[in-house]
Amino acid sequence: MRITPLDIQQKQFPVKFRGFDVEEVYAFLEVLREEMEELLRENTSLKEQLHIIEGQLREHKNMESTLRETLITAQQMIEAYKANARKEAELITREAELKADEIIKKAQEKVVKIHEDIVDLRGIRRHFKEEIKRLADKLLREIEFDKEREGESDFWGDNRGQEGARKEIEQV
Repeated sequence: MRITPLDIQQKQFPVKFRGFDVEEVYAFLEVLREEMEELLRENTSLKEQLHIIEGQLREHKNMESTLRETLITAQQMIEAYKANARKEAELITREAELKADEIIKKAQEKVVKIHEDIVDLRGIRRHFKEEIKRLADKLLREIEFDKEREGESDFWGDNRGQEGARKEIEQV
């Protein structure tokens, strides 16, 4: 059973012969009632403060939990960004290597083509030289033949004859 300050104030004690001093008992009960009221007020105040502090503690724990989750999420995002950056760098490197290989391959193909063209041009040059030589020989023979038929002097005017003309053509 809980005793309230009102219970203390309203408590009546029967008077007996040679009992306590009634005035002193009532004065003590009044002091006791006042002390109890003060203790109850303090208890109520402490309970309210406790309730407020518990609410703040819950809020702080929620904030701590949220901050931890945010930190973990941020760390995961950083790791994901790093992994993506590494993958992208590897991809760019691979693409650059493939392009470089392709450029080198094309350059080598061009070198081979140019070499083949040089070989072909040398063959064409040799062929033209031979054709010109053959044509010049033929023309010289025809000139010699005409000269012999007509009794003319040497075509070159210095009596070198066909051999001198051939040497001149070969130097070309």
